[in-house]
Amino acid sequence: MIRLPRPSVRNQRRLTRGIQLVLVGLLGYGVVAGEPKAITNAAISLLITATPAIFERNYRIPIDPWLGLWITLAVFLHTMGSAGLYAEIGWWDHLTHAMSASLVAGVGYTFARAVDLHSDRIYLPRQFFFVYVLVVVLSFAVVWELFEFGLDVAADATGISMPLAQHGLDDTVRDLVFNALGALTVAVFGQAHLSGATERGLKALRERRGRER
Repeated sequence: MIRLPRPSVRNQRRLTRGIQLVLVGLLGYGVVAGEPKAITNAAISLLITATPAIFERNYRIPIDPWLGLWITLAVFLHTMGSAGLYAEIGWWDHLTHAMSASLVAGVGYTFARAVDLHSDRIYLPRQFFFVYVLVVVLSFAVVWELFEFGLDVAADATGISMPLAQHGLDDTVRDLVFNALGALTVAVFGQAHLSGATERGLKALRERRGRER
């Protein structure tokens, strides 16, 4: 299995904390400037970045710092885009689509791997995961584009500005291409980086259930 270089656990946590501080700054800016969109995006992003810590503290499920950083970075890139980088940097939307798609792929892979490990009756070969990740992400991407199209229809009908919008067929196709690239990255590298995290999570859940009994 192919492994990507990764920072140390300490550096991963430092990066996560640094990104969260920037999000707090954006939240403060939104409050001071009276920008509801900045407040909403920053608050939701902060809540999402706190999810790994909540799982560890409340449910004693260890979350790999690499996965926590991955989640934090994905929502951070989107929040920065909503703060103005989507309009200023043409390729920022492509970056966030690829990153978000890779996160969806990671979640899909982790779920399937957990089912494979948990049940002795189910065996999923490695080749299945590659195809499965691509199908999950592309299906999610199509649903997302339909959701954006629905917001466009609602905006036209009501005259209310929506937080998301499509920008033509070319933009939709480019979004799907970068979604596929994000999925492909996880399909190639995911087994090396996510298998261990899934196994540790299942082990912690079994130990917790054993203690509760």
